[in-house]
Amino acid sequence: MDLGSVPAAPGSNVALRADGAATAPAVPEVFDEMTHRRSPKPPKMTDVAELAGVSQTTVSFVINNVTSAGIAEETRLRVWAAVRQLGYRTNAAAKVLRTNRSHVIGFITDEVASTPFAGDIIKGAQDVAWLNKRLLMILNTNSKSEVEESAIEMMLEQRVGGFIYAAMCHQEVNPPPSLREIPAVLLNCYCRDRSLPSVVPDEVTGGRRATELLIGKGHRRIGFINILPYLPPARGRLEGYKHALSEHGIAYDPALVFHGNSFADSGYASTKELMLLPDRPTALFCGTDRVAMGAYEALSELGLAIPRDVAVIGFDNQELVAAYLRPSLSTMAMPYYEMGQWAVRYLIDMFEHDDPVSPIQQMLDTPLIERESA
Repeated sequence: MDLGSVPAAPGSNVALRADGAATAPAVPEVFDEMTHRRSPKPPKMTDVAELAGVSQTTVSFVINNVTSAGIAEETRLRVWAAVRQLGYRTNAAAKVLRTNRSHVIGFITDEVASTPFAGDIIKGAQDVAWLNKRLLMILNTNSKSEVEESAIEMMLEQRVGGFIYAAMCHQEVNPPPSLREIPAVLLNCYCRDRSLPSVVPDEVTGGRRATELLIGKGHRRIGFINILPYLPPARGRLEGYKHALSEHGIAYDPALVFHGNSFADSGYASTKELMLLPDRPTALFCGTDRVAMGAYEALSELGLAIPRDVAVIGFDNQELVAAYLRPSLSTMAMPYYEMGQWAVRYLIDMFEHDDPVSPIQQMLDTPLIERESA
């Protein structure tokens, strides 16, 4: 007999070394028809249980992080040590059969994956998913309804655990009925009847803070170059703009408010018109950073210096625009990373709590990034 170990018990695969510590059970071999060699069979949960000296139920509780089971910390550490020593992996397919759902989250987007904001939204979602041992399956539909419906059906066939339905810009959406078959969260969008949980930026507060920054610098004539008026962000930011003016005793002047697209050409044209007013504005609140970029160009052509002659603030904090304009652009940051985090966190909470609750309509803060332009 090998003096380094002695049998633990008749019929057991676990051996005890001379110092009393357990060694890994012998792993049976299987014959590989392709290589004509015998290869080790993947370890089972029963092997982990034997090595750790606990029941298979205890191993299951530890691996699946069942905190209500009251497993002692020393036991949990012993189980995880056995898992690492044996190289044990849970059978994901078997888990799907038991729960009828996988640990994969379906992430459906219209154009998010191809926008400048995609990295932050997806990173926020992935970070929380990874911490909770879940994966994202991301599909970009290019705003095509037939692609969207097919993508959702395909993900349902793959037994995804739930859906995140993300939009490129804050907007009202009408997702396919199939999205409601399993838990789902709307990201950067909402449905009219508010029947699905959603997370969006707090546009009203963002518009108010941007305007208050300019008022705090002494400006009373503040031009607002907004985006398209029917969009929720445009309505919310205009409401915030008006609220800030009212709070500081400044009359709202519709002649100072322009609407256009989200791009530099709109900022350029609107700024040129605003600066022709007899009582021109001394500050500009721009609906996006790209709009602000167009305003910069127009002010430069007019020989007006920023912020000496006209202060400028943007909205959305596009790093490649805001940080590299000269002077660097003060702006309101959109909480894309935080929205991605919130959506996954709330979805996982839905998995773990079966009790129906009213869907939350969450708004997240848009913080001020103060630089040199205001």
